[in-house]
Amino acid sequence: MNFLNKIQNLPEGKRKTIFWLIVIIVGISLLIWWAKNLETRIKSFKSEKIKEELQLPKLEEGLKSLPKFEVPEISEEELKKLEEILKETQP
Repeated sequence: MNFLNKIQNLPEGKRKTIFWLIVIIVGISLLIWWAKNLETRIKSFKSEKIKEELQLPKLEEGLKSLPKFEVPEISEEELKKLEEILKETQP
């Protein structure tokens, strides 16, 4: 309690400096904790198990069985006719 009274009696500038130092120290500590936690999660990540859960081979087979979309070929003559029709319809 004596420590808090000493801080309360300090000038405002020093109190703000102490406050921001504490905030920075706590923030860095949380960042380090988060990074270590993330590292352990990444190490425990089993990509083979995820691939099995996603069933990628079945998905690939399903995509291959879908009908393919084909664009019809247009000859130059047909293209010219379409351009003429468009020109006629525009004001």
